[in-house]
Parts: sequence; C-alpha cells; structure tokens
Amino acid sequence: MSDFTHIDPEGRVRMVDVSEKPHTLRTAVATGTIFMKATTLDMITRQTVKKGNVLETARIAGIMAAKRTADLIPMCHPLNITHAQIDFFPDQAQSIIRIEAAVRIVHQTGVEMEALTAVSIAALTIYDMCKSYDREMTISDICLLKKSGGKSGTFIRTP
Repeated sequence: MSDFTHIDPEGRVRMVDVSEKPHTLRTAVATGTIFMKATTLDMITRQTVKKGNVLETARIAGIMAAKRTADLIPMCHPLNITHAQIDFFPDQAQSIIRIEAAVRIVHQTGVEMEALTAVSIAALTIYDMCKSYDREMTISDICLLKKSGGKSGTFIRTP
C-alpha cells in the first residue's frame, strides 16, 4: 500500500505531508462543456433567464468553489489561492457553453483540483439556473488542460 500517497504503511488514510516541499508558482487550467437546447443558450446569452444573469452567477459560483475545494474533496489541502478566473465560450452552432477555469497559487501543492472543481460547479450552476427551461442539459468533458509548477513540472493535454 505504500505506493499510494494518501495511505500510510498501516493502510490508514492520511493527508499527504507537503511541509518539506518548496513554495513554487503553480497553475492549473481546466475545462468542461454544457450542452443545451438552442433556445436555452439564446436565453442565457440574451440574459432573459428569470433567475438572473446565468454566466455571472456561474462565474461567482466557480470562483467560490475553487476557494472551498478542500471542504468537498477528502485529503485535499486547504489553500489560499491567489487567483481564480472563470471564462465562458458560448457556441451557438453547437448549442454549448465551454467553461474554462484558471487557478494560480505560490504554494507547496498544486491547484488542479481547484480548477476542476471550479469548472464543475460553474456548469452545475448553469444547469440549476436553467433547469426549468431545459432538463436535458448535459455536462461533460471536464478535464485538466494544463498545469505547471511543482516536482512533476508541466502537463499540457494533447488533443
């Protein structure tokens, strides 16, 4: 069991000790997509959804989620992230919104989970605000696009 970083030699769950790691600049960018009816996307982009501005609400939710990731994922280190950004890329032709989250910190551990959580919660917020119009929305393709910093260095997803 010693190959697992979150399990001690006796098989007990533990938080990884990062106290000996150096503080380095660490970044992560994640993405995800929410598919919807064309009419739903039109309402979002024209800001006519009765619950309010969907994308700005989802942006706030995603940033808040990045900041609270350790409260959601066991053994995830609580981090004082220094930057979180959520961007939306509506595509009328495909009837989708692509979501991208970028998170940055100078710390001893990475922010991949924070970026992935931000995308997930932003997508769920869009769903929540629009579900009365479109219960068939589908959230998919949530993944890490790139990360940098730390011992493992840089990762860039290949298409």
